[in-house]
Amino acid sequence: MRFEDWEPVYESILAAFGYPRSGDERARDVLAEYATPFDVERLDCTGRTVAVVGAAPSLSEEVERVGDADRVFAASTAADAVRDAGFDVDLMVTDLDKNPETARELTREGTPVAAHAHGDNVPAVREWVPRFESEHVLATTQAAPVDAVYNFGGFTDGDRAAFAADAFGADELRFVGWEFDDAAVSESKAQKLRWAERLLHLLERLRGERFGVLDGRRDAIDPLPRP
Repeated sequence: MRFEDWEPVYESILAAFGYPRSGDERARDVLAEYATPFDVERLDCTGRTVAVVGAAPSLSEEVERVGDADRVFAASTAADAVRDAGFDVDLMVTDLDKNPETARELTREGTPVAAHAHGDNVPAVREWVPRFESEHVLATTQAAPVDAVYNFGGFTDGDRAAFAADAFGADELRFVGWEFDDAAVSESKAQKLRWAERLLHLLERLRGERFGVLDGRRDAIDPLPRP
């Protein structure tokens, strides 16, 4: 997604959460200090099925569904669950808040990690990104992209993985380990899940595809305007 198309959605997110744009831009600039250009051809998904793996509690029950996907894009701790089940991860998508050690290990193994900077995680960016193997780091922002820091769209780790798969040409997106309703999470996290749902609803309309993870939920979704 081009930034000019993403920007109105981004501005809605900032307004909904009360985030200052300047915080994201500062975090992006810090990440840019460590970022090097990434060969996006490594993640070419043209004609392929991409399993977009979330870290919901149900993941353990359905992780086998990644087995026949052509590529696996895993959000945060989902990367651990996928690997523990014996499957490879092609891209880990993380804002470094839960398992940065896994991200470091993956880059040292040569697996790409989309490391994301936002207004709340500058200390984590400074601590962890320099410890990754830079050639395997895909630096991302939700603000305007600069230099070697990219923006493919998306807000949470999970929906950013989906937007990245779309940007890399995926033919089909398969959602594994996703739940939008979780009474155990904080209100802030619940609000982020609602936004993830809205963003996937936007993405499926842009792709002309219907994501099974949204079946039975579409009528209750407040749709975002299409760019």
